[in-house]
Amino acid sequence: MSLYPPISDYAFLGNCQSTALVSRDGSIDWCCFQRFDSSSCFGRLLDWRKGGHFDLVASGAHRATRTYVEGTNILETRIQTASGALTVTDLLPIASGDDPSSPRPRSQLIRLVRCERGEVEVQVNFEPRFDYGMTTPRMDLTSDSIGLAYGGADALVVQCDLGLKQTGLGGCSAKGVLRAGQEVAALVTYSLPHELRARHLSPATIRDRLGETRRFWQDWSSRCTYRGRYRDAVVRSALVLKALTDASTGAIVAAPTTSLPESVGAARNWDYRYVWMRDAALNLYALFSLGYRDEANRFMQWIKRTTAGRAEALQVLYGVGGERLLQESALRELEGYRGSRPVRIGNAAVDQLQLDAYGELMDTAWLYHKYGGHIDAAFWDLLRGVVDVVARRWEEPDESFWEFRDARRHFVISKVMCWVAVQRAIRLARSLHLDADLGAWRRLRDAIRERVDRDGVDARTGAFVQAFGASELDAANLLIPLVRFLPGDDPRVRATVDRTRRELAADGLVYRYRRQDGLPGDEGAFVICSFWLVDNLAWRGDVDAARALFERISRYANDVGLFAEQIDPVSGAQLGNFPQAFSHVGLIGAALNLEKAEAPVSLAARHG
Repeated sequence: MSLYPPISDYAFLGNCQSTALVSRDGSIDWCCFQRFDSSSCFGRLLDWRKGGHFDLVASGAHRATRTYVEGTNILETRIQTASGALTVTDLLPIASGDDPSSPRPRSQLIRLVRCERGEVEVQVNFEPRFDYGMTTPRMDLTSDSIGLAYGGADALVVQCDLGLKQTGLGGCSAKGVLRAGQEVAALVTYSLPHELRARHLSPATIRDRLGETRRFWQDWSSRCTYRGRYRDAVVRSALVLKALTDASTGAIVAAPTTSLPESVGAARNWDYRYVWMRDAALNLYALFSLGYRDEANRFMQWIKRTTAGRAEALQVLYGVGGERLLQESALRELEGYRGSRPVRIGNAAVDQLQLDAYGELMDTAWLYHKYGGHIDAAFWDLLRGVVDVVARRWEEPDESFWEFRDARRHFVISKVMCWVAVQRAIRLARSLHLDADLGAWRRLRDAIRERVDRDGVDARTGAFVQAFGASELDAANLLIPLVRFLPGDDPRVRATVDRTRRELAADGLVYRYRRQDGLPGDEGAFVICSFWLVDNLAWRGDVDAARALFERISRYANDVGLFAEQIDPVSGAQLGNFPQAFSHVGLIGAALNLEKAEAPVSLAARHG
């Protein structure tokens, strides 16, 4: 049996700066402080022997259940033992700032352990390993409750009042018996090495940080405007998005992890701790639609700063601070999750040509305007430049929405998103009376549509195909009605949806495509593609089928409502980086589209 827990065994902690994953067994097996793309301090998830961990073990434990404190990213785990019961509360602390859109996260991880009944022996093990497990720090105990771990560019203050003991050069542990009503804290605080000091947090201070964290998250989640039947799942998904939003810059990363495999034991392992233009429009739509305008506006400001008015230099993805140099490298010393090598940092997609990025940027700008954002002269110069680039390059092959690494092709979704870029630019120019050559833009838009209509549809089935001249499908084409290229009841859209259900779906879960893509191993079904199928069914009026599919997909979430990028339809196992913002955006969008599709039915029923 593998030492590595299933990906779905983990719960997520985040505070808009740092992230951590907590296993069902109570071990912190992944934690990055200060920035989402920082090297891990605990990284056992990527190498069980080298990666480091921070675990809490209850002697004689035989059952554990867990849940998030309502409306928060604070995790509570209830552990039953033969002699008593514990509640473990895990959090990355955060507090409200002077500006509601700019919270104050702390580079700290707190674990509160309370004995609820009887008595329970507890052991806490601190085994930090810096630089993704490749640096074993030195651990110095300054008292029986404080340890200092340092090595390279990272340092931690370790605190536990059970009595720390050295377990080697780079670790320490604590053990004690808790009786009903007793509570202890075990925590780590990140520090730069030259600022490392032995600091002891009092129980009152720790309680204050728990309280301010609870207030922050509950205040934020209470502002969600969605009140439909799937509110719990939508709020949980929104909380994931918020936790993956950088407090300093407003950027939203795709996931908090790197190299969790899409195919266990194979090489489909990518670093997703960055910001994709591909995700931007969907993220903004989700935030705006749920009433979170501050976050959406800050994300838009990040986009405006990062692109710097240079359409010809637009990248597929960026770092949290807008970094452009994200070259991919492999950490070959690490074995990877369940032997899934290589472990990668950086992402080579940064150098790809993905024509869809232009449409996604322009759609983002249109959504921003639609919800009251200001398109200033400098930003309009960028957007006009985007149309110029599309005019020059739309007829080129590219690597596509899915970042293929085998060969460039004329992907249908890439051409559709080029059409989106031009069409949204026309709408913006007309709506705001902005300077534009509308005649030339309309001719360009129409030429792109004509080419997609002519070469992007399978003559035999009438469905949209993955690439010009191909016959196979691509689930990305489920976006065609969602981006308003065609209405949901268009015969070609219907044919695409029907073929997708027959050829790409298994138990309602949708694979991206079926063709060989040059990478070893098989991948799972994509969560967001599955929710796009819900959207399509709802848009064409198959509301009952859409609702049934939404609920079937939702059952694949883990016990605390989280989705990875993919799911194995046979085993139900979650695959890929976790939790995945894209998957949760898909859930939010599908819930909103279901509500819209049901509204006329509900109105008709009320007026009988």
